[in-house]
Amino acid sequence: MKSNKTTSTKYIFVTGGVASSLGKGIISASIGKLLQSRGYKVTIQKLDPYINIDPGTLNPYEHGECFVTQDGAETDLDLGHYERFLDIPLFQANSVTTGKVYQEVISKERRGDYLGKTVQVIPHITDEIKRRILLVGGRGKADVVITEIGGTVGDIESLPYIEVVRQLRYEMGTGNVAVVHLTLVPYLAAAGELKTKPTQHSVKMLLEEGVQPDALVLRTERKLSDDMRRKVALFCNVDKDSVVESIDVSTIYEVPLRMLDQKLDITLLNKLNLSAEQKPALDDWRKFVYSIQNPKRTVTIGLVGKYVELPDAYKSIIESFIHAGARNDCKVKVVSVHSATVTEENVKEKLNGFQGILVAPGFGERGFHGKVLAAQYARENNVPFMGICLGMQIAVVEFARNVLNLCDAHSTEMVHSSPHPVIDLMEKQKGITEKGGTMRLGAYPCKLEKGSKAYVAYGRVEISERHRHRYEFNNAYLAAFEKAGMKATGHNPETGLVEIVEIPAHKWFVGVQFHPEYSSTVLHPHPLFVDFVRASLG
Repeated sequence: MKSNKTTSTKYIFVTGGVASSLGKGIISASIGKLLQSRGYKVTIQKLDPYINIDPGTLNPYEHGECFVTQDGAETDLDLGHYERFLDIPLFQANSVTTGKVYQEVISKERRGDYLGKTVQVIPHITDEIKRRILLVGGRGKADVVITEIGGTVGDIESLPYIEVVRQLRYEMGTGNVAVVHLTLVPYLAAAGELKTKPTQHSVKMLLEEGVQPDALVLRTERKLSDDMRRKVALFCNVDKDSVVESIDVSTIYEVPLRMLDQKLDITLLNKLNLSAEQKPALDDWRKFVYSIQNPKRTVTIGLVGKYVELPDAYKSIIESFIHAGARNDCKVKVVSVHSATVTEENVKEKLNGFQGILVAPGFGERGFHGKVLAAQYARENNVPFMGICLGMQIAVVEFARNVLNLCDAHSTEMVHSSPHPVIDLMEKQKGITEKGGTMRLGAYPCKLEKGSKAYVAYGRVEISERHRHRYEFNNAYLAAFEKAGMKATGHNPETGLVEIVEIPAHKWFVGVQFHPEYSSTVLHPHPLFVDFVRASLG
């Protein structure tokens, strides 16, 4: 190990072992929240081992929700957790995939940047990964960079990333890099006890790859005894105080408080030679958690979508309802309804009893008709309604068919030759054949009509929201819609693109072309979700 030296930015790496889906993203975000609460400027990055350039072309069933940043990066859903916990925007540089790394290295090789040398995993791939890690530190712009490494230790795909951690710790020296390893301590019912052997093997594998963890976070369903912590510490070469329990909790937003109770933040600050004198400022966070755990009432919202079998497919929407519920002192009970199962015969049975209905975003024709029926039910029965992206387009198609009597009205995404294309392909999208990264992505401005539901919710005229779509409201039909009672209350000031539609005569009926769920955070719940929940409460 090189002698100790000090860098302006410190680095924490979060790795996982034994099993996937243990919650590395939540632990990373929780660590970031705790350090942030002590006055440190923190940013977080995700390194994903898959060879896709980004999750933009992945099926939600395959990888869960695709989260979109302000600058238009299509990223893993963990970046959503990071933003919701830290209340800061993240960008392209905060999301790295093996596909991006190899694409850059191969591009350099084709240009001759390597001067004829043989291009190898070490040093060329690892150097590119290091460059991207150091990039987010930005010459001291962040006090601490937290980097979550996707997958589990031992995966072939993860090897270059673990090698980078080894190299950086050697190059930067003691006190500048810390490693947190998250593992599983399973409970065997037949034996009636928790087992630490998987954790021991996982750490041993990490050691074989040249990395000694500084702290262990053990995911468990049951409390860990002091003897068990001592045993793990002994076999894994860490201090007993660096063995932290992450037991199942009622809400993910309780995790930072559990980590605080076990002084994980102090352990890491000591490892990084940073002061822990400033007390954590978490009063607002505690109030939020208390509101979640002690709601005064309950409201039931029907979420109509076609990926409802996998809750992570609508992760940001679910979390936005939690934020909005806390702001309204209520619990939002979200009931998923598979749009493909909704028919004319059962729509009342499927949707009766919901105090609000949200039609979710998505792509493709499957389940389209069921979403149209849901929008019609909400409109005709004066049930508060929110449509997001495709959900807004669904509301437009439904209104055209049943109010404007344009029976064949459709989106050209579904029916290319529709005689009434009330939703049509954006002009800039015509001629594009590649799928990845070609949609209208990222934050765009929107100007609201004063007096509209959206204006009341936001409390201002000019807003900016994130997009992920190819199709838009066809302005050739705008006059007819507005005459019949559906108003365009939000427009892009540069292009005239309709961003928001409302039915003023309805209790609360709002469709938005953008994705409000991407920008809702714990401390700043999205105003549209807050107002939608308030309207649903009546």
